[in-house]
Amino acid sequence: MELLIFLAIGALAGFLGSKLFSGASKGLLVNMIVGIIGGILGGWLFGLLGFESVGIIGQIITATVGSFLLLWIISKFK
Repeated sequence: MELLIFLAIGALAGFLGSKLFSGASKGLLVNMIVGIIGGILGGWLFGLLGFESVGIIGQIITATVGSFLLLWIISKFK
């Protein structure tokens, strides 16, 4: 069950990140991958800054910020 919640948060965060980053959506699978990697990136970055994500809303915000940053970094290499 936790895996499904993890994947759902990743998909939602990837979708939100792609919408915030001027419609960079590539589909459900890519959004899910971007959201999961973004969640890891966001958690690492928030940890460096001393923030902690609490609850499912905090996890979605952290993953969305991370996915936005990931999409921004990817755009700099294109």
